[in-house]
Amino acid sequence: MPLILDEHNAISIIKLMESVNTTGIKWHIISKVENDTIFVRGISTLLSASSCDISFFSNYRYLNDIYKTQACVVIIEEKFYKHVENIESKNIQCFIISDNAYLLYTRIAQWFNNFISNICMMGRNIDRTSIISTQVNIGKNVVIGPYCVIEENVEIGDNSIIGAFSLIGSGVKIGSNCRFFPRVTLYKNVCIGNNNIFHSGVVIGSDGFGYAQDHSGNNFSWSKIPHFGTVLIGNNVEIGANTTIDRGSLDSTVISDGVKIDNQVMIGHNVTVNESTAIAACVGIAGSTMIGKRCIIGGAAMISGHLNIVDDVHIAGGTAVISNITKAGRYAGVYPYSSHIEWQKNAPIISHLAKLRKMIMFPHSNN
Repeated sequence: MPLILDEHNAISIIKLMESVNTTGIKWHIISKVENDTIFVRGISTLLSASSCDISFFSNYRYLNDIYKTQACVVIIEEKFYKHVENIESKNIQCFIISDNAYLLYTRIAQWFNNFISNICMMGRNIDRTSIISTQVNIGKNVVIGPYCVIEENVEIGDNSIIGAFSLIGSGVKIGSNCRFFPRVTLYKNVCIGNNNIFHSGVVIGSDGFGYAQDHSGNNFSWSKIPHFGTVLIGNNVEIGANTTIDRGSLDSTVISDGVKIDNQVMIGHNVTVNESTAIAACVGIAGSTMIGKRCIIGGAAMISGHLNIVDDVHIAGGTAVISNITKAGRYAGVYPYSSHIEWQKNAPIISHLAKLRKMIMFPHSNN
């Protein structure tokens, strides 16, 4: 990748490591030269790195790449260092030995990303093309891009960035250090915590899919259920492009601290997603379902409404969950489609196939 820092902003490896959040990571430096003479300007893969880059090695399959890299600094795990400690490289000036090289790389990449964001936003504030109510409370160092609409009684915390063409509805509360990319839409009264990232096309707080069957009169119709609730989103949440989260009908839809949601995810009304759960792309979660803490939901999984899923559940991609999950663990399952009547007949049989097979193969077994 291109160098991130120009030569005037190149940073010594010592100063970089002092600036990076290394909480929970053990690390130390082994170098061929004095550490304060090693300067870096970017971060890259082993094969793409230039002589001013820092790179990382955390998978043995890329061992050969470390002999070819141009990087001057390589982050590496202790268990791999013994394989490369005697490497003869004209380029690598030092190794950063860590107990979690990939996490340390992530933290360093975050530092570079924040540096870029600060440079890009320097001197920018509120674009003159945006329409902003006079009844708003905007914190310090807030950036509002072109053609945004900020309605009345909105609160935006310090150091937050609202991308172009975004709509912030009336009564919305946004915490500090949030980053909204262009065309984010927050309906009225949504409440957003601190340190959140919303990508383009995110829609928070639209009405849930709620209708009552109406047989009054001569014709059948659907009667819309008004949604008076809202959406509450905690801290350190990231939501991918074109994801939608519906508001609650009476109570709130809740996305808790540390949740990570991929692109094109649909979360229905009154759903609760608890702390540190990760949801991959194209997942659908129907209304009033509760997802536990630290769950992982694979891409295109479908979760029915009014269910409870406990903490530490891993649902494989494409799995249809139609009942409560009461025990932590990994779950997977894909049925071929059929008529609903046939499915009702076949599903109980399929779920007992292992037992039926054992009965056929070992008819005299008592177990």
